[in-house]
Amino acid sequence: MPWTPSLSVGVNMIDEQHKTWFDKAEKLFEAGKKNQAKEYIGELLNFLDDYTRKHFADEEKYMLSIRYPGYDEQKKAHTAFIAQLDKLRNDYKNSGGNISVIINANQMVVEWLTKHISNMDKKIGEFAKQNR
Repeated sequence: MPWTPSLSVGVNMIDEQHKTWFDKAEKLFEAGKKNQAKEYIGELLNFLDDYTRKHFADEEKYMLSIRYPGYDEQKKAHTAFIAQLDKLRNDYKNSGGNISVIINANQMVVEWLTKHISNMDKKIGEFAKQNR
């Protein structure tokens, strides 16, 4: 599922990072469906992990800069998602590079991200807009 304007938070930096995240996640799942090299999938998983950590750190820094009241709740959600990504990477590694692990994770990742952006991240944009 690609990023769509309906997922816009209204904060440019966050929206741009979300677009990149969706693009890379889509490449990962396409690679899984096409049975591409497990090294490539491993690289994409590593990229997603690194990028997710960077994005969450940037988003958290931004929330602190605008004194966003939902920071603690966001931080908990971010920590939980990082744990899910770690589990996905470990499951993939422990399976010997079984592509079905990636395909099965597709829905979990996209669902989490879509819900998180729609239910939590959009509130950051609304708060920023009200407090300009």
